[in-house]
Amino acid sequence: MVIRSVGVFCGSNPGRRPEYRAGAAALGRQLAERGIRVVYGGAHVGTMGALADAVLAAGGEITGVIPAQLVEAEVAHPGLADLRVVGSMHERKAAMAALADGFIALPGGVGTLDEFAEVVTWSQLGLHAKPTGLLNLLGYYDDLLRFLDHAVAERFLRPAHRELVLADADPEGLLAAMAQWRPEPGAAVKWMDADGADLPPRADPQPGADRQNPANR
Repeated sequence: MVIRSVGVFCGSNPGRRPEYRAGAAALGRQLAERGIRVVYGGAHVGTMGALADAVLAAGGEITGVIPAQLVEAEVAHPGLADLRVVGSMHERKAAMAALADGFIALPGGVGTLDEFAEVVTWSQLGLHAKPTGLLNLLGYYDDLLRFLDHAVAERFLRPAHRELVLADADPEGLLAAMAQWRPEPGAAVKWMDADGADLPPRADPQPGADRQNPANR
């Protein structure tokens, strides 16, 4: 898979260990050296700032996408040549998704998890076919990966959908895995029963069912 741009979901805080900022910077350098454009949240704080500073120092291409409210709070990165101001967090996620050929989550908080979970869900539903990965610095996402394995064991998540989430502690290894990733034919938009067998969505939802969300049927 040819990846020309990567959306990176980052923390607005730096974390308590210097390795988090160092890992963000290492990813930024790797992407810049490969000529891959970075698309991120547009701020200068936290691991977002470390990522952006490293890309700029390496002469890479970077696009920031930030809600107007956060620009007014003076967190927008002043060194970006391409800063796109949007109206809401929803618009930010949609813009980043449209601009990127793949997605990486750095260690971060609830916002980072929300952004990453959404793009994985879109992949699961067949709305895009782009690789999604976790830069698992210091084992930060080990518990999340165990949760996903547990979800598979309890048959809330199909094994093919679990494999959508790539993970590596090393930026180079993660980018290599993303370049080699291919969507599994027929993996998208498939449900299962309690025994794990394929279960096609109903054509006629029961009264009261959410017609806009087939996963609720």
